[in-house]
Amino acid sequence: MLDPSSSEEESDEVLEEERRDVLVAAGGGSPRSLPPPPRDPRGREAGAARAVSPSPSVLSEGREEQERLQREEREKRLRLQLYVFIARCIAHPFNAKQPTDMARRQQKLNKQQLQMLKERFQAFLNGETQIVADEAFCNAVRSYYEVFLKSDRVARMVHSGGCSANDFRDVFKKNIEKRVRSLPEIDGLSKETVLSSWLAKYDAIYRGEEDFCKQPNRMALSAVSELILSKEQLYEMFQQILGIKKLEHQLIYNACQLDNGDEQAAQIRRELDGRLQLAEQMARERKFPKFVTREMENMYIEELRSSVNLLMANLESLPVSKGGPEFKLQKLKRSQNSAFLDIGDENEVQLSKSDVVLSFTLEIVIMEVQGLKSVAPNRIVYCTMEVEGGEKLQTDQAEASRPQWGTQGDFTTTHPRPVVKVKLFTESTGVLALEDKELGRVVLYPTSNSPKSPDLHKMIVPKNSQDSDLKIKLAVRMDKPPHMKHCGYLYALGQKVWKRWKKRYFVLVQVSQYTFAMCSYREKKSEPQELMQLEGYTVDYTAPHTGLQGGRVFFNAVKEGDTVIFASDDEQDRILWVQAMYRATGQSYKPVPASQAQKMNPKGGNVNTGISPLYTDRGQKHGMDEFISANPCKFDHASLFRLLQRQTLDHRLNDSYSCLGWFSPGQVFVLDEYCARYGVRGCHRHLCYLNELIEHSENGSVIDPTLLHYSFAFCASHVHGNRPDGIGTVSVEEKERFEEIKDRLSSLLENQISHFRYCFPFGRPEGALKATLSLLERVLMKDIATPIPAEEVKKVVRKCLEKAALINYTRLTEYAKIEATAEKDSETMNQATPARKLEEVLHLAELCIEVLQQNEEHHSEAFAWWPELLAEHAEKFLSLYSVDMDSALEAQLQDSWDSFPLFQLLNNALRNDTFLCNGKFHKHLQEIFVPMVIRYIDLMESSIAQSIHRGLEQESWQPVKSITNSLPNVALPKVPSLPLNLPQIPSFTTPTWMTSLYDSTNGSATSEDLFWKLDALQMFVFDLHWPEPEFAHHLEQRLKLMATDMIEACVKRTRIAFELKLQKTNKSTDLRIPSSLCTMFNVLVDAKKQTAKLCILDGGQEQQYHSKIDDLIEETVKEIISLLVSKVVSVLEGVLSKLSRYDEGTFFSSLVSFTVKAAAKYVDVPKPGMDLADTYIMFVRQNQDILREKVNEEMYIEKLFDQWYSSSMKVICMWLADRLDLQLHIYQLKTLIKIVKKTYRDFRLQGVLEGTLNSKTYDTVHSRLTVEEATVSVTDAGGLQGITMKDSDEEEG
Repeated sequence: MLDPSSSEEESDEVLEEERRDVLVAAGGGSPRSLPPPPRDPRGREAGAARAVSPSPSVLSEGREEQERLQREEREKRLRLQLYVFIARCIAHPFNAKQPTDMARRQQKLNKQQLQMLKERFQAFLNGETQIVADEAFCNAVRSYYEVFLKSDRVARMVHSGGCSANDFRDVFKKNIEKRVRSLPEIDGLSKETVLSSWLAKYDAIYRGEEDFCKQPNRMALSAVSELILSKEQLYEMFQQILGIKKLEHQLIYNACQLDNGDEQAAQIRRELDGRLQLAEQMARERKFPKFVTREMENMYIEELRSSVNLLMANLESLPVSKGGPEFKLQKLKRSQNSAFLDIGDENEVQLSKSDVVLSFTLEIVIMEVQGLKSVAPNRIVYCTMEVEGGEKLQTDQAEASRPQWGTQGDFTTTHPRPVVKVKLFTESTGVLALEDKELGRVVLYPTSNSPKSPDLHKMIVPKNSQDSDLKIKLAVRMDKPPHMKHCGYLYALGQKVWKRWKKRYFVLVQVSQYTFAMCSYREKKSEPQELMQLEGYTVDYTAPHTGLQGGRVFFNAVKEGDTVIFASDDEQDRILWVQAMYRATGQSYKPVPASQAQKMNPKGGNVNTGISPLYTDRGQKHGMDEFISANPCKFDHASLFRLLQRQTLDHRLNDSYSCLGWFSPGQVFVLDEYCARYGVRGCHRHLCYLNELIEHSENGSVIDPTLLHYSFAFCASHVHGNRPDGIGTVSVEEKERFEEIKDRLSSLLENQISHFRYCFPFGRPEGALKATLSLLERVLMKDIATPIPAEEVKKVVRKCLEKAALINYTRLTEYAKIEATAEKDSETMNQATPARKLEEVLHLAELCIEVLQQNEEHHSEAFAWWPELLAEHAEKFLSLYSVDMDSALEAQLQDSWDSFPLFQLLNNALRNDTFLCNGKFHKHLQEIFVPMVIRYIDLMESSIAQSIHRGLEQESWQPVKSITNSLPNVALPKVPSLPLNLPQIPSFTTPTWMTSLYDSTNGSATSEDLFWKLDALQMFVFDLHWPEPEFAHHLEQRLKLMATDMIEACVKRTRIAFELKLQKTNKSTDLRIPSSLCTMFNVLVDAKKQTAKLCILDGGQEQQYHSKIDDLIEETVKEIISLLVSKVVSVLEGVLSKLSRYDEGTFFSSLVSFTVKAAAKYVDVPKPGMDLADTYIMFVRQNQDILREKVNEEMYIEKLFDQWYSSSMKVICMWLADRLDLQLHIYQLKTLIKIVKKTYRDFRLQGVLEGTLNSKTYDTVHSRLTVEEATVSVTDAGGLQGITMKDSDEEEG
């Protein structure tokens, strides 16, 4: 290997030359001149021109450029040195393994993917995809697109690199789970099936029309960092992290011999020895870091020793060579091994000869025999082979003319110097021959260094044999066991072993990671003749010893009280021996041969051609030897690790994974190995990690608070003396840095909680806010043992949430202004109008409600410990909104009711919230709107009363169906109706009058207008959902009583109008009940129906009051039925009065009888009396049809018809009773029979019950008319002309 001092001198000269070149190129030879812009050929001329009279700014820029170049060069050299240490950790790890239990990180989304995702979901909503979906799924996707995908908070999270596709899917899943749960149950279709179907459709939309063939390849390449990495992949990763070029890595790889496990193990032993020496030096010189207490200084030395001993034990526990034959130390137990782990311990365990056991595999391949002449060509020949002391093998048979085989024999032996015998035989033809005849033999003494290729060997033949030139071509391959590091022939002379200078066969054997032995062997012996344990020896090149005969080049191994001189016949063999023993001794001094030292001198020396010197030479030429030969114990690995961890974290945060600050398994493995190998304290590691994580978090990156919690807990435990990693010493620097980081972390956490809506949008990352609150509680603890009082944590969180309210509302108002500016464009003239202000505050209320709902949905779980704090935050947030709300409401005109939708919007959001219902803002909202509601109801009451008065005065009593467009146009306050675009607010219930208006003929315009207004007013107040029970009950009671009073007034006025209208009608059979009377009847019917809804109230007095209006309506209906029956019965009385003219004994009756009899002699006299009966019957039937058609209440029609029939029969019965002593005139009899029969039949068809039809009155009338009919049939058989009381049901007419 090369001398490091010469390498440093050479590198310094190169740097000086490069620095001079930079200065010359920069200023045309003047060291103070300004460097030109890069790669501008005209810059040199300009620089040279300015060099004549440089300005101060030019000189300053020149120095800055020079300093920048020097700084970059220093950083480059530092990174190269760091990479050398990392490469050794990767090449030969003995402390850490790549973890396999880390959570798998998801691929992060970038801006382009987010935009593509928006376009895909927009295409689905526009119907541009082939994905079939129902309306419910489309609504869910639309909500997800509008609320989540278009959110600026999501865009900010994507920009920070903390968002993965899995986060997007989880948000959608939580959204649809609520929607699916609210859907009605469907037979045969479970909600789990719907949920999985919707998620499958979401995945289809998310993927779009990607090339599915390319995606797996892409994933395979990018997902490699999350898997267990090979050494080559780790090298490549840290080349990218530290900015190391491929050529530089190759030079370092070859020069450090990273593929040579023995070299790396030797390097580790040298490093550990150096660390122990530094610890001893520190203990002697009493130069310690500044610790919290002085007692920790001695503890620090013990910790250094124990850490090195632990590393030695780890190294010792490794197998000697991976993949080789199993080799175990039989007699050295682990308890004994621990004795020689402490360097400098004189009580070393000595190896015995039986402890060194080697096992070799030999392959003997016999190719052919040449020069065989003594045997006939057709004779059979064959060969045998054996390793002395083992079994014997034989080749196939061959003819003497072609003695070729190519047969291989495999043997195992424990002899480092075995004896191999190969013999040639021919079969004996004699009958009495017991053995085949031997034609020749060859004896070989192979070693592990022997040539492996086939070669010709001259055979020893029997005496008098004709085959004097008999040769055999064969190959003997003897492998090298993994724990045999080198072998060969050397001359040796020592004081304790090898006391006579002679040539011996030596083998360097590795018994364990820390135990090596130099053994000399004889032929055919498995145990060494002599051995020397190399522990504590130092090997070096020496000059030739003139007094010793044999050997050309020398080297020795020196130890206190012992010196062993070795000599070899070949320079290259000496170099290989020294290198192998250098690795085995673990010495810090690196031996350099004299010839190699000359080669390092650039002025002369011959170039040697060894393999290792070639690598070293290549490293020197590229300036790498300085980094390779640097002593790791002389570096500040704490600073180097800080740089390594910072660069690794930057690389990790910029890769394709949403890591949230977590390292990949490969990165964790290398960092763990580096810390263990180079003694980086765990507290320092986590303090640096915390510092970097906090810095990235402050710059907008998303960091997992669980990771912060883990590192902080480790540092806190260490600083407070709990020894999380077994280290009990605490330096002043660690404690001061911990307090500084604790303050920074506390500020960061409070800031994140204050910005929780933006740091953890939509609850992403999942559980991060809850973990942040938990970490805050840990940070606020004064030590790790004493928990902080809950009130103190609550106080801090309350303060943060108060800030959060202001932050959320400020950003919300800014967003609302931006949105309003985008919408209105040129409509800037109406900004200050009351309507515009109300519109803005209404939109702001929608946004505020959306914010509160999202807080409840996504963040309430995190604040489950303090739900009242989240309620206080909401109250604070709403109190800020109330300022703008109050300002907008004050600007509204008096008696303007456009602000009621604002109350509904806010009240519906607050009344269902356990904490906000009847809270401070809610009560303030009620206080504002109570006077408005009372004023509105007062105006509506007076307006309705006025409409009743005016409307009934001008009422035409036409049914509404015919005058739907001519409702009374009375100036009334507008009944508010909510716009359709307000979210989650139910619109007013459709008034019941709308349906009945088009379905059937109803009452008058005034009555329908009255019922509509009363219904709409009550629905308006109901839709307010007033939260205070007392005032809500008061409003309901007032509206019910008002409706009762209004309906009562309407009923009384209708009763008066009915009577007046009825009086104006005539009493003849020409009477047809006018539609206005039916309309009045319907008004009462509708009033009866409306009272059940508009006037009823649960309770005592109200129920009684409701009974009064019901009784009033019932009495009024009875009265108008009686009036109407009286009117139609008066028509019957008129008919009967006409029949009274034909009473027996009157002058008119005698005159008519005489005239008819006289005229009957000469002409055909027509039938008398039928016109009167037919006219009355027509009157009854037509009025029955009018009532049936225009009156809507069947029950009242039946009552009317019952009374009408009963009254008619009663009038007829009384009329007949008055003529009980008189015989009816034939004309009277015929008319009455027809009237009675038709009346009975018609009313039965109208549904009058049998009991009413067949009353006693009817029986009396029927009996009288039957008797009169019988009398007439006796006196005048043809007088009735077929009219009879019998079979009246079958009579037509």
